[in-house]
Amino acid sequence: MGGTSGLGGASGVGGASGSAADESERRRRWRLLLGAEAEDLGELSGEDVQMDSALRVLYDRPSESPGAEGPGTRGGLGGSAPGVARWLGDIRTYFPASVVQVMQQDAIDRLGLRELLLEKEMLQSVTPDVALVSTLVGLNRLIPETTRATARQVVGTVVSDIEQRIARATRSAVSGAVNRAARSRRPRHRDIDWNRTIAANLSRYLPEYRTVVPERLVGYGRHQRSIAKDIVLAVDQSGSMASSVVYASVFAAVLASIRSLRTSLVFFDTAVVDMTDQLTDPVDVLFGTQLGGGTDINQAVAYCRGLMTRPRDTVFVLVSDLLEGGVREQLLARIAEMTRSGVRCVALLALSDGGAPVYDHDNAAALAALGVPAFACTPDAFPELLAKAIDGGDLMGAYGR
Repeated sequence: MGGTSGLGGASGVGGASGSAADESERRRRWRLLLGAEAEDLGELSGEDVQMDSALRVLYDRPSESPGAEGPGTRGGLGGSAPGVARWLGDIRTYFPASVVQVMQQDAIDRLGLRELLLEKEMLQSVTPDVALVSTLVGLNRLIPETTRATARQVVGTVVSDIEQRIARATRSAVSGAVNRAARSRRPRHRDIDWNRTIAANLSRYLPEYRTVVPERLVGYGRHQRSIAKDIVLAVDQSGSMASSVVYASVFAAVLASIRSLRTSLVFFDTAVVDMTDQLTDPVDVLFGTQLGGGTDINQAVAYCRGLMTRPRDTVFVLVSDLLEGGVREQLLARIAEMTRSGVRCVALLALSDGGAPVYDHDNAAALAALGVPAFACTPDAFPELLAKAIDGGDLMGAYGR
């Protein structure tokens, strides 16, 4: 039975070691894994029958919809959303969440369920996750008004979960970095950081007076009333970057809520779309994207350079697989100019929980030669990375390729 990677985590479909399972259990597991072609391994009973049925619909009969009336039934997906909803309920009953996500995505790809994602019953039945949001975002131009509100609810659920996961860590790490970057050597009295001032002047300790006479004061600038740093995110919205688009949109919305930052979000493929004015609602941002198309990174970088009025106070984050379809020489020249002007640049080959991304190794190496690190980053690691960039830390030493 092809395409069953990920089923190892399912209840009763794992790959337990031979020493831990008796012969009957091993035969049962192999029967579920191999499907109907392995019926000589024994008959199934109880819940195993329903598990086998759910697996067969997806992996044994690629042209059979979960909404089909019975075994062997063929045909289009038409109005089969109620059947799909039941199938989705079945797999959530028999398999853990991680496996459900794999099977949902496989169903979309193998059974032509993209059309059914446009039906309200289907949208109300799915388990929301980043992969599903990516699919909805890719289909957002096709979603009819009758299901758009439901689609937004599904996307909103995932966005809210991500925001709860990353918001506090992002605000804490980034605000701390901004505070450190804004620290003043000539602070007003009420802005003096006495602990750091004393630590910086311990060599000026006078034993006879049992005190420190500070040679220089360390304090915090009054950054809360002004913009301390500019953050520009340029996000590749080609199809291969779908999950990164989701996470980048949520991060941009969180960063936009930090008053000491000026955050800009730009999406690009062969065109450039500035989404900055929609950052109050990341769901609006996501429904403003159009995944797919080619990639012109050079054009996007040129646009972003025009947003940078304070290069030495700007952090530029390029989220892309670097598979450039534009003019490579101009792209590298623009990045080199940005770094010379003082912009802190970093290239994220992916911003997602996935494994090693597919990317252009030559372009990544060329950026590294310019002092711009290029690497994949998980959402949980992004706040610390951005804080280090704001703080002036060594990104090449910490993350560079």
